[in-house]
Amino acid sequence: MSALKIGPKTFDWGARTFVMGILNLTPDSFSGDGLLSPSPLHPSPAGRGDGGEGGVSAALDQARGFLADGADILDVGGESTRPGSQMVTAAEEMERVLPVIRALAQEFPEAVISVDTYKAEVAQAALKAGAHLVNDVWGLRADPHLAEVVAKFGVPVVLMHNRSKPANAQIQENLGGRYVGMEYKDLLEDVKAELTEAMVLARKAGIPNEKIILDPGIGFGKTVEQNLELLNRLDEIRALGFPVLLGPSRKSFIGYTLNLPPDQRVEGTAAAVAVGIVRGADIVRVHDVNMMARVARMTDAIVRPKA
Repeated sequence: MSALKIGPKTFDWGARTFVMGILNLTPDSFSGDGLLSPSPLHPSPAGRGDGGEGGVSAALDQARGFLADGADILDVGGESTRPGSQMVTAAEEMERVLPVIRALAQEFPEAVISVDTYKAEVAQAALKAGAHLVNDVWGLRADPHLAEVVAKFGVPVVLMHNRSKPANAQIQENLGGRYVGMEYKDLLEDVKAELTEAMVLARKAGIPNEKIILDPGIGFGKTVEQNLELLNRLDEIRALGFPVLLGPSRKSFIGYTLNLPPDQRVEGTAAAVAVGIVRGADIVRVHDVNMMARVARMTDAIVRPKA
């Protein structure tokens, strides 16, 4: 795979693991890190609520810390994707994310900004506001116009595998949501086949292969056991020949494995990140950038020693 320029930076796949920091502009994040509402991790959300000045200030503060701690990409999202979450309109999503993206682009011109959305309208506005990358949790299947937007702007896109169904979501108060009863004929073969279908949609719209990044969709329409298997066999996704993004951070498969709430999953996340890197992850999407950047550097030192 050749290196890929995303915004102001060039990503040399295989040279090291890149870190994507999550900027969560939602009031209902599963992980408790949403910048628009009180939570155990953010008990004083003064001024947060609508993506206005307070939300922008909080996001800039978090981004500043992420960049100092080693984040390579800032992923800005305005709609929760936790099991059982409510959809938001494109207008509401843009109200949350656009002021932040504009501020990030102005404050940190050296930063790579990703927009976490599956809506073409939101993606187009975000790219005009300064985003460099589209991170689509539905792999171009939720909005038929999103691929056209990505192609028009000539930006890379993350295509994620997703079989999430509300009917299969099970919620426990302390551990949050998980999916149960998800049936696959062959987990890895099914995931690979559906990612391939997403790549076909991308190519038809004019998105070149070198601007496609794959995400196996840890936590999206998979049981705890399926998530563990998918993570352990990530090298089979990497064998498709595309860069791989892995997003295990604080997710319920960790919580249900360790019987821990979201704010106590840092060690489980570290284990998942390390194994994911060994299995071929190129980008890890995380909440705890400081600690996970260290995990990535240490794992790289073991599995990607410098010549």
